[in-house]
Amino acid sequence: MQTAEIRGRWLAFFADRGHTVVPSASLVSDDPTLLFTVAGMVPFVPYLTGLVPPPYPRATSVQKCIRTNDIEEVGKTPRHGTFFQMAGNFSFGDYFKEQAIQYAWELLTTPESAGGYGFLEKDLWVTIYLDDDEAFGYWRAIGVPADRIQRLGKESNYWSTGQSGPAGPCSEIFFDRGPAYGADGGPATDDDRYVEIWNLVFMQYLRGEGSGKDDFEILGDLPKKNIDTGMGLERVAFLKQGVENMYEIDQVRPVLDRAAALSRRAYGADHEDDVRMRIVADHVRSSLMLMSDGVMPSNEGRGYILRRLMRRTVRAMRLLGVEGATFPELFPASRDAMSDAYPEVKSDYDRISQAAYAEEETFLRTLTSGSAVLDVAVAKTKKAAGAELPGDTAFLLHDTYGFPIELTLEMAEEAGLSVNREAFDALMSKQRAMAKADAKAKKTTLADLSVYSAFRAQGATVFTGHDTLQTESSILGLIVEGASVTNAVAGEIAEVILSETSLYAESGGQEADAGLIVGPGYELEVLDVQKPVAGLISHKVQVRSGEVGVGDSATSVVDADWRRGARQAHSGTHILHAALRQVLGPNAHQSGSYNKAGFLRFDFSWNQALSPATRSEIEEIANNAIRDNLEVVTREMNLTEAKALGAMALFSEKYGDRVRVVDIGGPWSRELCAGTHVSTSAEIGMINLVSEASVGSTNRRVESLVGLEAFRDLAAERAIVSQLTANLKTPKEALPERINDLLQNLKAAEKKIAAYEARALSDRVPALLATASRAGSVMLVAENLGTLASADDVRMLVTATRERLGSEPAVVALAATVGEKPVVIVATNQAARDAGHKAGALAKQVAGILGGGGGGKDDLAQGGGTDVSAVPSALDAVRTAVVR
Repeated sequence: MQTAEIRGRWLAFFADRGHTVVPSASLVSDDPTLLFTVAGMVPFVPYLTGLVPPPYPRATSVQKCIRTNDIEEVGKTPRHGTFFQMAGNFSFGDYFKEQAIQYAWELLTTPESAGGYGFLEKDLWVTIYLDDDEAFGYWRAIGVPADRIQRLGKESNYWSTGQSGPAGPCSEIFFDRGPAYGADGGPATDDDRYVEIWNLVFMQYLRGEGSGKDDFEILGDLPKKNIDTGMGLERVAFLKQGVENMYEIDQVRPVLDRAAALSRRAYGADHEDDVRMRIVADHVRSSLMLMSDGVMPSNEGRGYILRRLMRRTVRAMRLLGVEGATFPELFPASRDAMSDAYPEVKSDYDRISQAAYAEEETFLRTLTSGSAVLDVAVAKTKKAAGAELPGDTAFLLHDTYGFPIELTLEMAEEAGLSVNREAFDALMSKQRAMAKADAKAKKTTLADLSVYSAFRAQGATVFTGHDTLQTESSILGLIVEGASVTNAVAGEIAEVILSETSLYAESGGQEADAGLIVGPGYELEVLDVQKPVAGLISHKVQVRSGEVGVGDSATSVVDADWRRGARQAHSGTHILHAALRQVLGPNAHQSGSYNKAGFLRFDFSWNQALSPATRSEIEEIANNAIRDNLEVVTREMNLTEAKALGAMALFSEKYGDRVRVVDIGGPWSRELCAGTHVSTSAEIGMINLVSEASVGSTNRRVESLVGLEAFRDLAAERAIVSQLTANLKTPKEALPERINDLLQNLKAAEKKIAAYEARALSDRVPALLATASRAGSVMLVAENLGTLASADDVRMLVTATRERLGSEPAVVALAATVGEKPVVIVATNQAARDAGHKAGALAKQVAGILGGGGGGKDDLAQGGGTDVSAVPSALDAVRTAVVR
């Protein structure tokens, strides 16, 4: 049974039993505490916890998931994969334990010919929570023998979020692969023989605070009992397809086979090679699916995880003996295997492949040089009889060569060494702290999400701002320092929940509106507007005057100038996107944006810098679209209809069933967007591209001023040009040539000055030679040159003087003040060195007298310090040392 068929049977089974079929959410999780969607229940958490009222009583889905916690186990066990698909059925206060158990058993054991999975009852085992006699009774009632129902503790069979909130016992279904795969005794043996295929969570209790999986108190029953179940699609697939592990199923095996063909090594012939091929097969599929959901390789967050997966793939292929690029062979194999279930991997493949191939090329270039650095460090460590690579080496490999720390750990382990992880982590922490200090602080901090549930239960906040700048409403709730309160007084910072609002909440790249909330006897300044949970808008405010209370009437008032600028910038972002795609092609896909009054920033997938001519062309197309006064039309429709019209969506955004489509000039620019926009393109005024730069190997960023800000910037440039034309007495069209002539003249003058200075320095050599005196067995020149421009000048005089002293033993030590600090440079000829006089040792000695440090080679060395007055003593020390 193919994986796609297993998926289809699941959805059909539960749809026939009244479940709403919910499409898979993106791998990019909405949960700010998660990088990825890590389980099938993640998209349903707001409904399961009661934070948001569920739109349906029961649901089913096959959810795409990514987990990297067990990445080191990938390829080594039959069931660990970074990307997997979790089939789930969910009940939100509808059916409970008995029905969930019946559904699971029915689907698993119904013959394939009747639409089920056809597992034999004798091959299935069940686990339940220790004291869940209710579940035991239901399993027995459908015919599961008592000796194949095992009771396990909280560690295995009790679910909770790990904090105060919903919790409940679990029941798991296992498939027995038979005695050839391990010991008898059921799932309690924790043996690979027993493969968990289905987990049923009976969410029925409220747990208290505690740590770990079993250290907490049950406070009571939940108001509504929920069901959350999950069946691993890949696990069922490898069992139904009669293969040994998930890497050999129909959606993964083609990549494994391609890796074997490229390496010319047979799968199944060598254990280590097999593990590497499985790693490749898993990681390529995971990378493909992440990129299809808009994740791009980078050094932070999700992009870092993707980069790690891709670089582990490259590393595994190199260990298989393949030195060159392999992604152009591996990724198409995964695309073809996954496109039946996920058509987007095929339709978006040009974009995906461009980024993937560029990432591999970049890493292949750095892998060689980085590996050389690592090899030197390994050799040095082993020579010193050490067992641990320094943390700064690992940091260098990460920061300069792009090696994920996990890759360095793997390569060090292969060489028989560990890595000083503590030192590496300290360096990483220091770097992150510096980055955070430089970053602009987020201007809002929202309360703990649980405080919003009561407000969200009253319904979604109605946003009226598309049609009006002012809306009358009422205060539904007030939150101060994370707690719900009844009132707030002058000077306090609070969050305000309104039933309706005209103020736009930050989303879709558009910054939140500025404005006021006013009512009888109070005025609130709006500091920020956010959507802490789906459907709810929260206004962070400062109470300017009066006192505001829950239930008061309220009018939200948008700052009209701010909104005008925001609309210009957001519509300008759409126009710029369309212009980029017109010039660069459809692969220049949006990967992020930010816009506010007067400014926009736009990130897009592209792997090379834009030439000045290309930038000008994009800017001209965008401004022509503004000049043409294109009509801006917004429409609401269902998501399927919008996609059919070709509306583009931003991968990181989550869209509901009903979406807002914004057209500028008809299909020329057609995007899904809930932001605020102008009525016609001419209202934007002007777009002025001010910068273009890289934000990763596969992404570029352009920044632009918009409207009046764009005009002001051009006016400032015009003023500068006017000043230059006046000062240089040159027409503006001739300025480039005139400035170039001046620069050439300046370079020529600087060259002449340097020649004069060099001549002046060389003219000092005869006078220095005249000071030579015998000190012991050598001729010594030890002089203070006074103030010089640079240490290079001192070095030139030292070496020139040494060369003129002939072949008898000679030492030259010259001091000078450079930048208000003393510098001493010492040179020796071969005869002096043969007599035991080393420049490095002399420089180190005299530098100590100057209050600093120094050293160098035997023939030429430099020292310095902070005490200029000690120069005579330092030169005397050279004479003393030479005489000895």
